[in-house]
This record gives sequence, structure tokens and C-alpha cells, in this order.
Amino acid sequence: MRLLSIRAALVVVLGAVLTGCGYHAAGTTNLLPKDIHTIALTPWGNGTTQYKLSTYMGEALSRELIARTSYTVIADPAKADATVYASIANVFMYATGLGTGARVIVQMQIRMVGRDGKVLFNRPHMEFRDRYEISVDPKQYLDESQATMSRLSKDVARTVVAAMLADF
Repeated sequence: MRLLSIRAALVVVLGAVLTGCGYHAAGTTNLLPKDIHTIALTPWGNGTTQYKLSTYMGEALSRELIARTSYTVIADPAKADATVYASIANVFMYATGLGTGARVIVQMQIRMVGRDGKVLFNRPHMEFRDRYEISVDPKQYLDESQATMSRLSKDVARTVVAAMLADF
């Protein structure tokens, strides 16, 4: 009787192992079509007064794609298997904590389109937030906004590439 229950348990465990549960480690799945080898990154649109932010975003996304994937990143959509179009819609900055900090909210749209025109990834309302400290002493004031925009761009790039690959 005991031998029978051990065999039954082994069969159940073996069945679970062989059939798999669909679990995978984050960052290991790529749901983009297998025929994509090159991705074109077009210049980011920017409808805000933060003129450097679109440059930061484009550079960070390019670096992240190169670092985390095997895709070749190019600038010419005519030579690419897929093209990424992105734009920054709004940037909000406001003081927090008695004026000792600032909050940044960036709203953007991003879309990847295959050579055949099929939309492979689309996030029309992405939003990212960050904060930075502001010195209250005018003699020690250091503008941290550009460093924050650079850091935010890297966070955006990591999130976007993960979402593109896993289609979250």
C-alpha cells in the first residue's frame, strides 16, 4: 500500500515537471516575432519644454536594447525589421516637502511596428515618476533636475524593454 502511494506521488511530480507550469524567470522570455533582427529607433517626439529629455530617453532605450537583447539597433526604419516610435506628451514638476524636494511625472507614448505594419507593442499612456532633493540654502543650490531626467530615462528604458520582450 505504501509503495503504491509513493509511486502515485512520483507520477504526479514527474507529470508536473514534464508538462511545465508556464513559469519563467523575468527577462528570459521574448514574445517578439522570431524574424525580427534589427530595430530602428526614431527620434523621440517631445511636446514639452524639457528639450533634453527626449534625447536622454532615446539614448537610454538604445543602450538598454543593445545591453539586454541580441537585436541590432539602427536609425533607418527602411532597413529595420521593426521600428520604435515614441514621444513625450507631458512633463509635470512640482515641489514637495516644504520645498526641499521635487516630484517629476513624465507621460509618454511608445509603439513598435513591424515591417509589415503590424503593431507589435503599444503603450499610448505610459507614466513614470521620480523625485529629487532641492537645497534650501541658495549658496549650496545644485540643480538636480537634469540628473533626475537622466536617471528617469534609464528607468523608463528598462521598463519599456522588459515590457516589449514580455508584452506586459
